[in-house]
Amino acid sequence: MSSAELYINLANICSNWNALNSLSNGAAGAVVKANAYGLGIKEVGISLAKAGARDFFVAIAEEGAALRRAVGPGPKIYIFSGHMVGDTTLLRDFDLIPLINSAKQLLFHLENSSNQLIGIQLDTGMNRLGMEATEFQELNETISKLKPDLIISHLACADDQTHPMNEKQLVNFNAMTKDINCKKSLAATGGILLGKQYHFDITRPGIGLYGGNPYSNAKRVIGLKLPVIQIRTVLPDETVGYSNTWTAKKITKVATVSSGYADGIFRNMSNKATLYYNEIPNSIIGRISMDLIGVDVSNCKEDPDYLWLLNGKQSIDDLAEEANSIGYEILTALGQRYNRIYI
Repeated sequence: MSSAELYINLANICSNWNALNSLSNGAAGAVVKANAYGLGIKEVGISLAKAGARDFFVAIAEEGAALRRAVGPGPKIYIFSGHMVGDTTLLRDFDLIPLINSAKQLLFHLENSSNQLIGIQLDTGMNRLGMEATEFQELNETISKLKPDLIISHLACADDQTHPMNEKQLVNFNAMTKDINCKKSLAATGGILLGKQYHFDITRPGIGLYGGNPYSNAKRVIGLKLPVIQIRTVLPDETVGYSNTWTAKKITKVATVSSGYADGIFRNMSNKATLYYNEIPNSIIGRISMDLIGVDVSNCKEDPDYLWLLNGKQSIDDLAEEANSIGYEILTALGQRYNRIYI
């Protein structure tokens, strides 16, 4: 088989959810946007629903519809982008809850889906999505009559527990919602770790479910196994890959593996990242191309049939460091050519 194999451990995703749920003062929901961070919204959604998750969060209505088809009736599905033009039928037919972000969205919702349950998103300082304090105050009476199911905001700096922005946003969220009688949510994974004062009624773990920082106790969720297509001996002063970015200083055994930047293995990891054969580290050499990567396997006693890019020796955050990126981007960039194997 020439396609790489992406192993996705659903049991560990559920274990991570259970752990974060236990840490939460309220109940933990689950963020499964972007196709469950690239790992499969259907498979992940069904597993988390069976584990006990009752509140799911996605970015757009189309994702919500796909999740509803998977998990069926029962769990609540919230839409971060709110109620956009073109969403009305999806929100109604798939029982989705838009998190209204502005007066404009609220007016559009009232004109098109006045009987549909809503939530409200507030901007407490991130300046991304949500109503600002003045706008929310002006709409307070109208919103109260609609009896929103949930009010949320999002922390900008929760991955840094010492950042003063965290407390500033907490104060703002408390001030904006003190007279509102409905469920509240402020904390994603990083916010859960800040302490119970950030938890409110529902927390929203995302990256922590999938094995990424800042939740350092997360169980590993994915493994990525790349098949070796060919092995050759490269002589001193010969080069490997496009643009001659790597030149052999000695006789080198070079494996060419099946994967590349089309599969989410970033080009800027060329000549930097490491793959593993059993416990043996093997360096990427030369430029990563669209479908192929050169790897120095001189230290392997036998010719490997495969190499691991993600495994017990190297996490998504380890790999992200080599790419000058973050674990979120590593996960969501994983390509569609991988043969996905669910555990």
